Amino acid sequence: MDASQNTNSAKKSGAKKWRSKLLKAFQIRPKTKEVLLEVMTEAEKNSLIGPESRLMMEGVLRISEMRASDIMVAAPRIDMIDIEMAQDELFHQVIDIGHSRYPVFEGNRENILGVLHSKDLLKLQRAPEFHIKGLLRNILYVPESKNLVDLLRDFKKSRNHLALVVDEFGRIAGLVTLEDVLEEIVGEIEDEFDTETHSNDIYALADKSYRIAGNCPIDEINKAFEVNLGQDHEEAFDTIGGMIAHTIGHVPQKGETITIEGLRFEVMHAKSGAVKWFRLRL
Repeated sequence: MDASQNTNSAKKSGAKKWRSKLLKAFQIRPKTKEVLLEVMTEAEKNSLIGPESRLMMEGVLRISEMRASDIMVAAPRIDMIDIEMAQDELFHQVIDIGHSRYPVFEGNRENILGVLHSKDLLKLQRAPEFHIKGLLRNILYVPESKNLVDLLRDFKKSRNHLALVVDEFGRIAGLVTLEDVLEEIVGEIEDEFDTETHSNDIYALADKSYRIAGNCPIDEINKAFEVNLGQDHEEAFDTIGGMIAHTIGHVPQKGETITIEGLRFEVMHAKSGAVKWFRLRL
């Protein structure tokens, strides 16, 4: 047996040893979470699992200790639709905000009728006389204490991707989505509104305002609107999101506004500790 064969044999032997140890850790209940994490780290070092697999496994362990209240969007920040909203206003709101699902209320925000899927609005275009109430789907309600593993199971069973979180008095405390839970396992999931390119960072909206990506370069805004943002700051900022967060003193929340150089920025969508989209009014 030559040297290369000896090396391969040793690698296989080592891999077999750690595979056995990893399987044993899952078959026999570990005494502590730390022990299980240590086994997974060693398994990665020995190339039994990749770094992404280890991070996902750690994410599964993490959500087993988390509750719906840990990741929900607080009630005041939930984007909802009023059942009495005019059709034109409804279409503009759905397009401007860009969510795929919206809770729909009647009278007050506690009186939820159901969930509207954005794609179902195509039916209204084909049959304008059709009332939005006929498009609504059932909504899932969960308590603040709902464990995220159990919540995943509820999402799968009910085939819902969105749930309203209620407090001990039955009031709406927040909203949580399937994507929110999955992101705790796999990290942030980028969608069509989470672009990393700078070619489509500025969108003109129907009401003559603009949607600006949080990571839009300040130079691009200055060029588009003939302003000089950032000139008066001692620190150098690359993106509009960074400059606004510094000016306000914290990561802006949905609905917060700030006016700079005559430009009024309003937070449209914030996610994972960062602003994804601002609305700009001139």
